[in-house]
Amino acid sequence: MLLCDEPTGALDFETGRLVLQALAQVNRELGTTTVVITHNAVIAGMADRVIRLSSGRIVEESRNERPVSPDDLSW
Repeated sequence: MLLCDEPTGALDFETGRLVLQALAQVNRELGTTTVVITHNAVIAGMADRVIRLSSGRIVEESRNERPVSPDDLSW
């Protein structure tokens, strides 16, 4: 399991995308569970499963039928 707290938080867009590409590659090649905690809602587009929290409680859970590649994200 890989836990990533704001992995792109202090990065410029291009470097952030490189980090997300690396995370996606590790997930794909090693079959790991990767948890990304972020305030950047755009990143949720690449997730298989999205859990949204508010005040420490789960308020929404969804699955992406067609997760997008990090290459297709922009913020």
